[in-house]
Amino acid sequence: MHGEARAHSEREQLAAFRALAANFAPRDLQDLMSYPFFSLTKAKRIRPIDYHAGDISIRVEGSAEHGIASIWDADVLIWVASQIIEARDAGIATSRLLVATPYEILSFIGRGTSGRDYSRLKAAFDRLQSTSVATSIRQPLTRRLHRFSWINEWKERATGEGRPLGLELIVPDWFYATVLDSTLVLTIDRAYFGLGGGIERWLYRLARKHAGKQPDGWRFDLRHLHVRSGSLARYSDFAIDLRRIVRTGCLPGYRLAIEHTRRGSELLHVWAAPAHRIEQTVAQLAARFQAGDKL
Repeated sequence: MHGEARAHSEREQLAAFRALAANFAPRDLQDLMSYPFFSLTKAKRIRPIDYHAGDISIRVEGSAEHGIASIWDADVLIWVASQIIEARDAGIATSRLLVATPYEILSFIGRGTSGRDYSRLKAAFDRLQSTSVATSIRQPLTRRLHRFSWINEWKERATGEGRPLGLELIVPDWFYATVLDSTLVLTIDRAYFGLGGGIERWLYRLARKHAGKQPDGWRFDLRHLHVRSGSLARYSDFAIDLRRIVRTGCLPGYRLAIEHTRRGSELLHVWAAPAHRIEQTVAQLAARFQAGDKL
């Protein structure tokens, strides 16, 4: 069956879920927070992401035209997850087919709502759709891979007279099933959307997943972090970025420190910040969040 026919039949089989008024907390998937699924740079990345650790296997590929979806593009998936979870908890039927307006998505993820912002959002949809993911995560059999794109398809909606009605998108089974498992989802700080750097965003998500609110936090070997990030930067440059983040203390809700082991390796210690520190960090990011970073 041709791709267009498959897409047409899939849409016909799904009941549309109209997005809710989004004044609720953002949610993220723990798997996406823990592993390298996205490019950490806004520059087009063509080189695939390959990550293997034990039974975990991940390969992410992008098209020559659009490249791999970035960690900023992943904000759209945070919006999707937040919508589905909020509706489920309210007893509202959900679906892999979501209907919304660009304004609703952009305002939730802290972006502007101009025509340029709308164009950037559409470019993010294109990257999410054209990015191919193959992973063994959440597969019942060892070495079995699930292959999908972050968005199966998306389209703009309009009246017969051409008046825009918003857009619709279909997310894949792997993503939708993971969202519906409440044990695999975490609430994140809305100030996350104000983080401007890819490494900062990736590190926040990793900290939220592993350190959480544990009193003693979590420790990560810097070289292990470099591999786990999927970054194309040299280790030395990656380490410089991490030390800068430690100095600035820009991760909302967390404190960081570099520790040295007796063997000479470096560890990043991440732990939950006291309440007053969290309020201070959020205040520092407030202006950036209001203005929003660009997709």
